[in-house]
Amino acid sequence: MSGEGESAGGRGTAPGSRVRLRPRGGADIFDLALLGRTAVVERVEEDMEGGVHLVVALDDDPGRDLGPYNQLGHRFFVRPDEVEPLPGEAPSRTVLVAGIGNVFHGDDGFGVEVVRRLRARPRPPGVDVVDFGIRGLDLMYALGDGYEAAVLVDAAERGHAPGTVSLVEPGPDDFGGVAVDAHGLDPARVLRLARDNGRVPPRILLVACEPSARTTDATWEMRLSAPVAAGVEEAAALVERLLAEEFTQELAQEGAGG
Repeated sequence: MSGEGESAGGRGTAPGSRVRLRPRGGADIFDLALLGRTAVVERVEEDMEGGVHLVVALDDDPGRDLGPYNQLGHRFFVRPDEVEPLPGEAPSRTVLVAGIGNVFHGDDGFGVEVVRRLRARPRPPGVDVVDFGIRGLDLMYALGDGYEAAVLVDAAERGHAPGTVSLVEPGPDDFGGVAVDAHGLDPARVLRLARDNGRVPPRILLVACEPSARTTDATWEMRLSAPVAAGVEEAAALVERLLAEEFTQELAQEGAGG
């Protein structure tokens, strides 16, 4: 089990990574069909026994882009030790922008809506904008995939007026050891787990929006409240400003210094 965890956490097996499939079984017809083929890791999942599996899509599968109909027969589950990472083919990635939240819980879907808007706009090279929803395990592995910085976008109760957008930089005390439920996505807990495993970008920022109601309440509402909806564009503009000004300058200075 520990070997699988180490493989899953290594660079090259996070969502978006390209891998070559090396099934260990050999007796199944699918093992023979998949052997040696290249694929993209779409997500990381954990079963009820704690086993980690990668969900991959084959590079040469014409059905991989069928939208909501692409899952059955076009996605395969493999263990982390059944893939060979192709790091030389991975694009240069410097900043991760992660949208966090549950779209079924009203204002908790704030981060998801912000990244949805950002993904429709141009962005600097090396910036990945990803909707993680409530997939804490995926986010934890992504944080260990070699990014220089990460911007998390989420609804967070900070005692401000509803809809208030703020920028927070977690300090060292925010990374104390704590047990984590990888099926949920509390940013602080995911960051602590990633830090405990030694896998976090040098700089992490949180773009937070004050919700109108407690995000822990299961409201089953798929709309943002008016104040929070009004904060979506402000948050998107803040992220764009960080990417265009602060991070771009920092990364350029690091490159010149190297």
